[in-house]
Amino acid sequence: MKRSVAGIAFLLLCAVPGLAQVKNLQYYIDQALANSPLLNDYRNQVYINRLDSQRIRATYRPQVTGTSNDSYAPVINGFGYDGAITNGGQVSALVGVNQSLVSNRYLRAQFETLRLQNQGIENNARVSEQDLTRTITSQYITAYGDQQQLAFAKEVNELLKKEEDLLKRLTNANVYRQTDYLTFLVTRQQQELSVKQLSLQLQNDFANLNYLGGIIDTARDSIATPEVTVKPLPEMNQSVFFRKFTIDSLTIGNSRALVAFNYKPRLNLFADGGYNSTLTYQPYRNLGTSFGVSLTVPIYDGGQRKIQYSKLNVAENTRRGYRNFFISQYRQQLSQLTQQLNGTADLIDAITNQIKYAEGLINVNIKLLETGDAKIADLVIAVNNYLTAKNLLTQNTTSRLQIITQINYWNR
Repeated sequence: MKRSVAGIAFLLLCAVPGLAQVKNLQYYIDQALANSPLLNDYRNQVYINRLDSQRIRATYRPQVTGTSNDSYAPVINGFGYDGAITNGGQVSALVGVNQSLVSNRYLRAQFETLRLQNQGIENNARVSEQDLTRTITSQYITAYGDQQQLAFAKEVNELLKKEEDLLKRLTNANVYRQTDYLTFLVTRQQQELSVKQLSLQLQNDFANLNYLGGIIDTARDSIATPEVTVKPLPEMNQSVFFRKFTIDSLTIGNSRALVAFNYKPRLNLFADGGYNSTLTYQPYRNLGTSFGVSLTVPIYDGGQRKIQYSKLNVAENTRRGYRNFFISQYRQQLSQLTQQLNGTADLIDAITNQIKYAEGLINVNIKLLETGDAKIADLVIAVNNYLTAKNLLTQNTTSRLQIITQINYWNR
């Protein structure tokens, strides 16, 4: 029984999943971002801060209130409250207006607090998006590696099944010994067990991918080759990870301004109008109004202002410590990832060359098997070496994609 060597090589090298629907990496990332309750929480926090900004504006507009106080203090048989105090009673119905006078600088400082809070929330949301994208991409690559290993294992298993039929006929014809056939059969059965194990691993990793993305789907779809390439990184001080320290610095500075404003004099205007009477003398004339101004000047607070400034100084020192530590780790991690990426690329090249030799050795042994001149032990060793090399290639290709994912995490 003769067969084309090129056809055998094609069976060994091609691994095409037989699944119907193919989904790509971007699909899972989009689903995860859309389903994330944390990102939705951040959006709601930004909206709430915008409402707080409107509330602050409303607070410093004229505040109008209506009040009514009505009382009667009877004196019965000479017993009752002192009339000099109660006037016998009181009827009042007033509308009051209160207006706090604040400087535009103070208002801008309060609005700046909310603006910085929103910037911090939005920046945290971008970091969370990067975290989620990295997690989904990493799990997608893991599942894709399982899929590739499973497809390759199935192709090799099919090839071994075909060669088993040939070997069985040759064994029955006394070309090979029964022990040679059994040795080959054990190898093929091991490959079948490997296929089952890889199938379970793929099912588990694919379920985890759906779980992380918030996708409710029990079907196991085929996933496309992840398009993961190294993206250019922004300047460190322009990244969302460094921007946190910039926002924190601005927040501390704005807090200092608010402390200073709290110790400035405050002016307040007030007025009211309506009816206010004891009903004792010409009550119909007791319609009127009143107005005035109040001034509050802080004089001494027991040293609270100094304490607040000290707390802000400690917060600034803490911020600088975190920033310096981040800069050191950022540079060190990128350097390590770059070294790993270059080392993995070199290893992949070496494994690819090894696969060529292993493939050639398998083809030679298959040709010898067809003529009855092959040693089954040599063929088994060649197949195992080829499987090992292909698995190493898949593992290192997956590792390379994972390293690129770690590098791209910092690209925003």
